[in-house]
Amino acid sequence: MSHALARPTDSGRRAVAPNAVVAVLALAGIVVSLMQTLVIPIVPELPRLLDASASDAAWAVTATLLAAAVATPVVGRLGDMVGKRRMLLTSIALLVTGSVVCALADSLVPMIVGRTLQGLAAAVIPLGISILRDELPADRLAGSTALMSASLGVGGALGLPTAAFIADNWDWHILFWVSAALGALSFLLVLVVIPVSKARTGGRFDLVGSLGLSAGLVSLLLAVSKGADWGWTSGTTLGLGAAAVLVLLAWGWWELRAKQPLVDLRTTARPQVLFTNLASVALGFSMFAMSLVLPQLLQLPEQTGYGLGKSMLTVGLVLAPQGLVMMAMSAASAAVTKARGPKVTLMIGALIVAAGYALNIVLMSEVWHLILVSCVIGAGIGFTYGALPALIMGAVDPSQTGAANSLNTLMRSLGTSFASALAGVILAQMTTDFGGYALPSENAFKVVMAIGAGAALLAFAVAAFIPKQRTAVADGVAAEGDASERTVVRAG
Repeated sequence: MSHALARPTDSGRRAVAPNAVVAVLALAGIVVSLMQTLVIPIVPELPRLLDASASDAAWAVTATLLAAAVATPVVGRLGDMVGKRRMLLTSIALLVTGSVVCALADSLVPMIVGRTLQGLAAAVIPLGISILRDELPADRLAGSTALMSASLGVGGALGLPTAAFIADNWDWHILFWVSAALGALSFLLVLVVIPVSKARTGGRFDLVGSLGLSAGLVSLLLAVSKGADWGWTSGTTLGLGAAAVLVLLAWGWWELRAKQPLVDLRTTARPQVLFTNLASVALGFSMFAMSLVLPQLLQLPEQTGYGLGKSMLTVGLVLAPQGLVMMAMSAASAAVTKARGPKVTLMIGALIVAAGYALNIVLMSEVWHLILVSCVIGAGIGFTYGALPALIMGAVDPSQTGAANSLNTLMRSLGTSFASALAGVILAQMTTDFGGYALPSENAFKVVMAIGAGAALLAFAVAAFIPKQRTAVADGVAAEGDASERTVVRAG
């Protein structure tokens, strides 16, 4: 590797090859998104495969959602304290362990345990972005961050057709053996390539804060994700919702008084961080509509007049180009960020996403229509995913990067969870009769797409309140990093 690609390092640290660091971290992100996608083709078959009821089998999906929500902020904070590489390796190890447990499972309980362990690996992408800030030269940060963020879409794009092909032709356990093998490869590459950063905050972990946040998030997400099954006005749903509000309020009170909080709420109240996180909720809400609508339109029978009657494998192949578009747009996102700042990049991306949904309302009758729509929306996601971490890192101290990026990822996940609940209600209420079965009507899909467009426009409006950056984000992050380096506790 030439000296042009090596970052000057402290005495005793090995030189860092930026290209290798980016490639390995992007692979880790792809592996995590693959893990989340591989199970999709077998979800309808889980009750039969696990000899369980449909409501019980759904916990194999819900458990991953809950584990990811709990792990993301906690692991991000631990990364800042004890080392991001250490927590990255721990997260990947949990993914491998969970994949092996699922690969050996033939009943519900071990499957839920394995999927929970897999969900605990959700912090890999925000941790990877934080490592990029620690290890890369400032002029490489914007492009590398956008590429790392795009790995989420690439993994999903590759995972769905691959998983559908495997599930159609081989035993379903192979899906999890593939996940375990890719996770093990990623673990070894991180161990060899990614250096141990000396920038750590140290300090005492906020156990009370982590337990409070976990309890609040689990209560909230259970109410949102299971409300349709339990009944939105049932005592269980309302009780969990009320508990979530009370617990999160108490958690906020604790965090504001803790000397070393899990989440620095004063930092998250800064306009740049606050409005970026609010825009992330709206974007997470918007992005879910596509992953729900397009597969159903492709798979519903042609006799409905709007379904296309395609297989799950075809669904995967139709959606696959989206991930490649996201990857391609990472370079354009970085260029706009360097020239105009990440705020402009985020606003452009939100408008592109909204345009994609508007296009879907009028173009939904042919396969190529849906390919076009998914690519347009993918282009918008590529812009926004590159801008969000850049905005966060431009507003927080390097010692808080892991926690701040993880919280932003959590905000997107919360938006997605709320979108899932709302879309589920709409598709369940606006139905048409098909051979004695109630199927979502064409207008129901159009309403969901219109809501997706509206959420993207809301993200655009919220992003307009983000303070304007003086310079490109890379320069801002570099300057801040130099200024704050003296305050970071150096371990070792």
